[in-house]
Amino acid sequence: MKRLVARELTLSFVPNAEQRLCRTVMRRKYQLTRDHVRLQNQLESLLEETHIKLSSLVSDLLGASARRMLKALADGETNPATLAALADQQLRATPEQLCDALGACTDLKPVYRHLLKMALEQLQFLEQQIGQLDQEMASLLNRHQDAVERLAEVPGLGVDSAQQIIAEVGPTAATFPSEKNLSSWVGACPGDDESAGVNYSHRSPKGNRHMRRVLNQAANAAARAKGSIFEIVYRRSVPRMGHNQAIGAIAHRQCRLIWLILHQGVRYEERGPAVTKQSKQRRTARMIRQLRSLGYRVELPNPQHSSPAQAQ
Repeated sequence: MKRLVARELTLSFVPNAEQRLCRTVMRRKYQLTRDHVRLQNQLESLLEETHIKLSSLVSDLLGASARRMLKALADGETNPATLAALADQQLRATPEQLCDALGACTDLKPVYRHLLKMALEQLQFLEQQIGQLDQEMASLLNRHQDAVERLAEVPGLGVDSAQQIIAEVGPTAATFPSEKNLSSWVGACPGDDESAGVNYSHRSPKGNRHMRRVLNQAANAAARAKGSIFEIVYRRSVPRMGHNQAIGAIAHRQCRLIWLILHQGVRYEERGPAVTKQSKQRRTARMIRQLRSLGYRVELPNPQHSSPAQAQ
């Protein structure tokens, strides 16, 4: 008690009830997404065990063409030509290649068909639950749609990442008085392990593991975004710092940028050299489609409504 009165203890960040609900929904969705990825890997292993090489010919094992073929296979179809005919015409693989990859289905045991059917049903059930959580999250953040849109404009981020960030730090990041405080809480800043004037480690603190995960994914995506300022920073930093530290530096920049966008209500404006009007329009159209698919009501933004924020 004496240390608390003397302000020697650091208080924990306890969000309000609305934010706690959003955080619970997003973390539950993340758990379901991990389960979905795990089941997809198990499905691919099952097909490899039965010598069905479908994953080597289709880019997405759970795409429309592959799902139709797998469902027919689980229902008892044994003719490779019939299964290959279920693929879309846009599929790069030829019917002959598909027949060769599906040739082992003629001798597929009923137990494998049953396991395949169970895996497909579990994947469909998880996808339905994830979709329901998406709709629920869009309903909860309907009042903060503008913040979601402003965050989704940042390279490396998207609608889903923006929702996760708002669920963790709030729609205005009001708890954090500066971008440095937010970076320290997230754990996206260099460490300060110093003794007697000697710095022994620059390793970042642990911070909030959910925000660190989102920022790490966003930083890797931003480093690959052609024409963005983050790609330039990555290319300049990686020869000297290595991949991991360069990604950490980008994550630190993005964390500070997130605070500016949420706390000051500004918009991001890309200043990269290869950014064109067409690329901005394509990115905006893609973001609008994502927002509308989740249930948001999207109106065309006014680019002169607020001052832009630059990457820090």
